[in-house]
Amino acid sequence: MSGHDLSAGGDVMDRVRGCAQDALAAYGGHPEASVELLNVSENATFLVTDPDAGLSVLRVHRLGYHTEPEIASELAWMDALRAEAGVRTPRVLPAADGRRVVTVPERGGSSGQPARRYCVRFEFLPGSEPGGSGDDPGLSAAHFAELGEITARMHRHARDWPRPAWFTRFHWDYAAAFGQQARWGRWQDGIGVGPSERAILTRLDHVLRARLRAFGSGPARYGLVHADTRLANLLVHDGSVSVIDFDDSGFSWYLYDLGTAVSFFEHSPEVPGLVDSWLRGYRRVRGSGQLSAEDEAEIWTFIMFRRLLLVAWIGSHRAVDIAAELGAGYTRGSCDLAEAYLRTH
Repeated sequence: MSGHDLSAGGDVMDRVRGCAQDALAAYGGHPEASVELLNVSENATFLVTDPDAGLSVLRVHRLGYHTEPEIASELAWMDALRAEAGVRTPRVLPAADGRRVVTVPERGGSSGQPARRYCVRFEFLPGSEPGGSGDDPGLSAAHFAELGEITARMHRHARDWPRPAWFTRFHWDYAAAFGQQARWGRWQDGIGVGPSERAILTRLDHVLRARLRAFGSGPARYGLVHADTRLANLLVHDGSVSVIDFDDSGFSWYLYDLGTAVSFFEHSPEVPGLVDSWLRGYRRVRGSGQLSAEDEAEIWTFIMFRRLLLVAWIGSHRAVDIAAELGAGYTRGSCDLAEAYLRTH
């Protein structure tokens, strides 16, 4: 599952843009509606400008990452969170025939049967990412406390929600992250992983596996999570925060969501304070008894689980801007963090 066709180079993005333009026909919009690429990460996301309907967002999926029932499950949870848990998520805009997931064949490409891509259109939510990235994340303690509250509402909803019988999403457990069929590829193939880096990160890998096994995956600790609550997936507008991009949502440890919140700046000296703020916000919703001392002792296990997973992600997504920007420096920083973690864990 590690192959990422949007990083393949060549004319792939031209074909994906063609899929986005063709998908608009299924929505019955204005013939002069236009698409503009916003970003490429796991999928390609486009801003749609329609002279009649205004702005919306169209997501064109990479190949082989999700099935149509998995995408439908993602959208169902987003609907339920917005309706039942007070979590602001974008509404799905159905096609003219009511479909929420539109399938579009690629133009051109290799000979034979053309690839078929899933597309989903969402309402456009105003707002901007809170803070920056890198060594200066720029996210205030107040924002992180609010994120903790939002995450707690998502977790509370996930525990109690009677999921549809057809609901299906993948898992973010040790096997999915670092096993034989690692979802984002092997961390050993990350950028800048030489013999010394491999030695340190192998020690980290072994300790993570042992600690996660001991921590367990009972229903109090493991369930349906967003799995990518990093800064780029939050929108702040008029003092409120919206949560977008549930594409990686699935089953994992609830504390994994905290690990994802500090993605790409885990090394920042601000992180311990931001984690404390997140915990305060989380407890305001879930209560002080929801996170035990044993849970808190593993917070850095989940931060390092995510960090090592991102070393793999960067290696398998080299054409994505942030992966190219971080490169080997992120691996070196991961080794420094691993040494510090291993001294205490």
